[in-house]
Amino acid sequence: MPIIPQRLIPEIYKDKVIQKHIWIGLILMITQITVFKLFYPFADFFSDSYSYIYAAITGLNVNLWPIGYTKFIWLFHHITHSDTALVVFQYLLIQGATLYLLFTVFYYYQPGKTVKLVVYYILMLNPLSLYLSNYISSDGLFLALSLLWAGQLIRIMHRPTILLMMLHSLLIVIAFTVRYNAVFYPVISAIAYLLTSKKLAYKATGILLPVLLVALFISYTRNETQKYTGTKEFSVFGGWQLANNALYMYPFIELHDAPPAQCAGFHQTVIKFFEKAGDQMKSLSPADGAFYLRDQRAPLKVYLAERMGNKEDSTGGIQSWGSVSPIYSAYGSFLISGYPFSFTRHFIFPNFGNYWVPPLEKLEVYNLGSNKVSSIAGYWFDYPSSNVRVGSATVQKVILGLFPVLFGGLNFLYLITLIGVIRTGKLKTTSQSLKLGILLFTCLLIANAAFGILASPIVFRYMAFPMVILIIFSGVLMEKLDLNEK
Repeated sequence: MPIIPQRLIPEIYKDKVIQKHIWIGLILMITQITVFKLFYPFADFFSDSYSYIYAAITGLNVNLWPIGYTKFIWLFHHITHSDTALVVFQYLLIQGATLYLLFTVFYYYQPGKTVKLVVYYILMLNPLSLYLSNYISSDGLFLALSLLWAGQLIRIMHRPTILLMMLHSLLIVIAFTVRYNAVFYPVISAIAYLLTSKKLAYKATGILLPVLLVALFISYTRNETQKYTGTKEFSVFGGWQLANNALYMYPFIELHDAPPAQCAGFHQTVIKFFEKAGDQMKSLSPADGAFYLRDQRAPLKVYLAERMGNKEDSTGGIQSWGSVSPIYSAYGSFLISGYPFSFTRHFIFPNFGNYWVPPLEKLEVYNLGSNKVSSIAGYWFDYPSSNVRVGSATVQKVILGLFPVLFGGLNFLYLITLIGVIRTGKLKTTSQSLKLGILLFTCLLIANAAFGILASPIVFRYMAFPMVILIIFSGVLMEKLDLNEK
């Protein structure tokens, strides 16, 4: 008697080959995470990790970062306090979502056996999934949600149902609560709905429902933030990010107009900083990360300290950061709108270069190179002390060292193969289903790249999702070129 009745198994998973590779995948996952945790017995932490934990402990409904991951670890904490259990769950979630997307592509687009096996084992043996899942950070959860969303996009184009529409809308808003990068997901989903053969009412509902849910979440967050800052802000962090991005061009411009009145005090702090720093700040670029946001000597942190004085902030930074966020937002907008060409030259162009070879950043070293964690992490995970141990804190830089270059190479490979199937006319022999899939996922990759380049300094952990998409569809396109040569 089967463990699960056949009538409850979706058609896609009744395939014997897929069932076989589900079991192989489970064995590979369990083996890899077991060996990995022998070398990394503790989870990995950085500043964001402690912010998530603090918000979970205090029951905050808004945070400096999107609240979704905080609620996730809060719920998980009610099941177990074990950091190992959390890491293992995150890993299984990432790899399970990867299999979901893979098998969806295999089922609907029918690539050849070689492509299936190569792509399958590349993704099942991907060490990046292990390192991302070991972080107490939204990276792993957002990757898993994004992969599930991508798989649903394909299903929407092929077998759209009311239930799928509801689940898809819910998945988008959950992903958005975890990371605001999902803001463009409804646009890509709208393209998928428009490519279906369903009636207009279904398409319109599918397009508008996630937009409505996201809008409701934004409204809720703005109201919650107002309780702490007195201002209806959606993202407390947004103003900081905007000012950080704008300040990269500051050493290269001469201001002709005064900034908005509310920014006068902060502007003086900026002037003093750059006068003292001199020309050395001209060498900074987005490749150095969010320097102006994180460095204690930079204007953002200095002005915050001046504003707060000796006041205590018991909200994990929401109140203090939120009090200056509107000022930073106005200042960043003033600089960018007044000097768009300088902003393009000194932020967007360097960040565009970053996209092709994104820095490993925090992935270079375990726990930022420290053998201790904050007491709040010890409390949350029931650690016996603040000391943590690891097989090697730096070997991950060696293991992942070539991944940024590989990411750039995958982008070029996808671009070249896409141009190849179009220019040679071989796209004409491709099924309509695959043509629409290539169109949709090309739009997704372009939107993801544009958002990343324009929004913040790019780092490699943000590129995990497009990397999976590139691996899968580069394989599909390469096979298409090869098969048509024969």
